[in-house]
Amino acid sequence: MDNIAKKLEDIFTQSIAICFPLMSDTKAIIRPSSHADYQCNSAMAISQGMRKRGESIDPRSIADQLVKRLPQNDIVHEAQITGGFINIHLKQDFVCGKVLQLLKEEIHVSGDRQDRVVIDYSSPNIAKEMHVGHLRSTIIGDCIANVLEFLGHEVIRVNHLGDWGTQFGMLLAYLTEKYPDYLDKPPAIGDLQKFYQEAKKRFDDDVEFSKKAKECVVKLQSKDPKFYKAWQMICDISRKEFEIIYEMLDVKGLKEMGESFYQDMMVEVISDVKQKKLVSEDEGRLIMWPDPASIPLTLVKSDGGFTYDTSDLACIKYRIQEQKASRIIYVTDSGQETHIKGIKSAAILAGYLKPDEVNVQHVGFGVVTGAGGKKFKTRSGETVRLKELLDEGLERAGAKLREKERDKEMTAEELSVAQKAVAMGCIKYSDLAHERVKNYEFSFDRMLDDRGNTAVYLLYSLARINSIIRKANLDQSVETIAQQTQRLNLSHIRELRLAKGILKFPEIILQVADTLMPHYLCGYLFDLSVIFSEFYEQCYCIEKVRGSGDEEVFKVNYDRILLCEATARVLSKGLQLLGIKLVEKL
Repeated sequence: MDNIAKKLEDIFTQSIAICFPLMSDTKAIIRPSSHADYQCNSAMAISQGMRKRGESIDPRSIADQLVKRLPQNDIVHEAQITGGFINIHLKQDFVCGKVLQLLKEEIHVSGDRQDRVVIDYSSPNIAKEMHVGHLRSTIIGDCIANVLEFLGHEVIRVNHLGDWGTQFGMLLAYLTEKYPDYLDKPPAIGDLQKFYQEAKKRFDDDVEFSKKAKECVVKLQSKDPKFYKAWQMICDISRKEFEIIYEMLDVKGLKEMGESFYQDMMVEVISDVKQKKLVSEDEGRLIMWPDPASIPLTLVKSDGGFTYDTSDLACIKYRIQEQKASRIIYVTDSGQETHIKGIKSAAILAGYLKPDEVNVQHVGFGVVTGAGGKKFKTRSGETVRLKELLDEGLERAGAKLREKERDKEMTAEELSVAQKAVAMGCIKYSDLAHERVKNYEFSFDRMLDDRGNTAVYLLYSLARINSIIRKANLDQSVETIAQQTQRLNLSHIRELRLAKGILKFPEIILQVADTLMPHYLCGYLFDLSVIFSEFYEQCYCIEKVRGSGDEEVFKVNYDRILLCEATARVLSKGLQLLGIKLVEKL
């Protein structure tokens, strides 16, 4: 699919170069418009540029010249001047041709360049259950990875597990204390969260246990076989729990590369920054100042242990030098912004990162709140467990479907598929539809509503469109009809509005890739669904006509059916990029 805004930018940029040679390096500014299909807003900027050169030309005169000297093209039907703005109307044949092209080919969008992207998201901690904060990182990260992959970037999805450090000394000390024969009889620690809490209490209350825990850390870091095996056992239990969550959310392709993966590299990093004289001692610690105004990184603790700073510096070095990333994206809560800025600055200082070659970005997000913006907690005041949240979503989605009597229209298997699609789709969409940097209020009632900007509304819209196509009872598949169609005839105002809405898809995808803000895609899909409803109300796709005698005869408007199919394809692709499962029946 072509980016029409970019095509218009090229056309009007050529006009600027023709009319104002001294401003030939000025790119045209093309924006969406409520008065036309697009708007060129370049006249004011050109006027200001000319004034700096000693020439005074008002914006309207500039707009007039740009319109008069537009290069020949097959896109612009009319360019109207309002003040210094140029309202652009697209040619009907161009719009129809592009929709037909979409139907004849796979939906494909490409950007200006192709990157090798390492995207770091989800990142739960071993021995701790995933909570709602991990939900946001997982959902947002997965969507951004989907979009970048769709645009042709090489994407490496990394799960940076918290699987190393002081807390494991605590866990291992408790394991050896509670299950002394764990090597011969591995315990089935079903509730690692409870096990962790018990170990933490012992660590906080008992000085001798605390010393023992620190000794266990040293043994683990030296890869003592006994303790290393115990650590692996704890990690395996956690992985199984994480996989249950990822299966429910349909998150795939995450490559586990936890803190332990960089253990040997941390030693090399410390040696390197010491050699480069980038570190100093402070009360027994080894610290590094990324820049004078920042918070120092603690690379080695007073007891000789490494920290998150150490592993993250080794990690960014590995991603640049070994994984050859040209773009690195960290998807974490906004509270990590200062830390990631520090790691980025330290990597530049150490010579690992060259900002003009590798783009390092932090995708921060706000917190999930309960009713009234309060902290999202259970009734007992505990952090909400992600598994329990997803289970409740499934239960509520099933109840909603039965309330609408879908169980009477579907098989048990179809109902189960729809239940999971609705539950997980609603949880994902509710998150992604909000501007990620802001907090958002979690509400099952709101996200399961089939009215408004929700996943349910979009899934129902898609199911409705597919139902319309099925009811047309076509002799051939809609794909075959599209391939055989030479020209699409769309002339009704609602037909053209829907067609133009469909063709904006590439612009939205590129906007999401540029800003890393998935809510733009959600807003677009909702708007497209609303435009489709307006089209369907006024433009009959299947009409009942009078036949001979009492016979009922139905007339199919093939151009409108093809427009329905184009809408369905774009909605489907958009929902898939959001990570939402599609269902045949709903």
